[in-house]
Amino acid sequence: MCRLFAVTSAEPLSPMTAIRALDVMKEGHDGSGIGLFMTDLGGDFERFRGGPILSGIFSNEGIKTLDRYMLDKDFMTKYKLSFRPSKQPPGGTPRRDNYLIRVYEYPSEWERRSEEEVRRRLMMCRLDLRKMGEKDGSMVIFSFWPDVIMIKEIGDPMEIAAYLGLDRNELKARVIMAQGRQNTNYSIDVDACHPFFLQGFATMTNGENTAFVPIREFLMSRNEPGYVGYKSDSEVFTHILHYTYNRLHLDVKAYKHIITPLKDEELDRHPDGEWLRLLKRSCRPLTIDGPNCVIGCLPDKTLFMVQDAKKLRPGVIGGRPGLYAFSSEMCGLDEAIPSRDKTKDFQPMKYDTAFVGPGRAEVEKWSQMASLDRLH
Repeated sequence: MCRLFAVTSAEPLSPMTAIRALDVMKEGHDGSGIGLFMTDLGGDFERFRGGPILSGIFSNEGIKTLDRYMLDKDFMTKYKLSFRPSKQPPGGTPRRDNYLIRVYEYPSEWERRSEEEVRRRLMMCRLDLRKMGEKDGSMVIFSFWPDVIMIKEIGDPMEIAAYLGLDRNELKARVIMAQGRQNTNYSIDVDACHPFFLQGFATMTNGENTAFVPIREFLMSRNEPGYVGYKSDSEVFTHILHYTYNRLHLDVKAYKHIITPLKDEELDRHPDGEWLRLLKRSCRPLTIDGPNCVIGCLPDKTLFMVQDAKKLRPGVIGGRPGLYAFSSEMCGLDEAIPSRDKTKDFQPMKYDTAFVGPGRAEVEKWSQMASLDRLH
């Protein structure tokens, strides 16, 4: 199993908050990788809120390729944070030339484009760079999006954090998602480390999705350029979320119904049973086969957690107004927010969707057996 931790805070936090929580859950992951997703940024990046941020790993030649590509596209660098480790990497961690986080100014020609077109172009730039880097391993691109930073590496989370100096003041965020990886189904590959991201949507998963192949085939048939990669069976959770919002124009409640539809006898007594039956039939290729616990972040900075029907993967949510955390284990929650009222901790079960909105006022809970509030 992997171990997951996410936090949403009114005040910007260091990524070390999440990494230390992963460390106390270390018996549940093998230290084969660390993935970080950060948004609602603080630190030095807060003043660049609207500008696109590129995150990735580059060889020295890869930096030159990146610069040529971005110059040709008329992107101008506004700010950058580079990690160029001079010491020996931790055991099992590849030696890299550059870990790069760079903020750009949009090309002037993009100012006349719609928001939807800008989103599409950012995605296509990321895919271009990813494809270019795959040819020789010179670039590994994690994200290219406003107000988003992603860092991934092979190795123990605490050792990687010390190696890269992730406790620096420049690097803070109000929403952080982190995964400590246990490699069970695939080779150790930095691209297979969660969280995964696409156009404002991010997810990470603890579990095993044995329905991966038919889901992947359905998504790849949708003529959506962003539905690529799949070094992990968990990446489809991000793409299903994207498909739910951007293609079906539904929400996280429908997402739960799509990945874990109710049984026919449950739909018979559901207030929206007729509509949900149609949704189940039309989206049947996206039904998962767990067990899985999924933690995700929406473009509006809402964090959520869902479980599948088997409910064999742990997950707990707790905190206080202004500060909430989602954790695979109670000890991770205790490490991050020890002073909370523990009687209010919540462990979602198979029908539940739990989420904390951008206001961070409370943990909201919704059951699959309840009305959809006419979202359709």
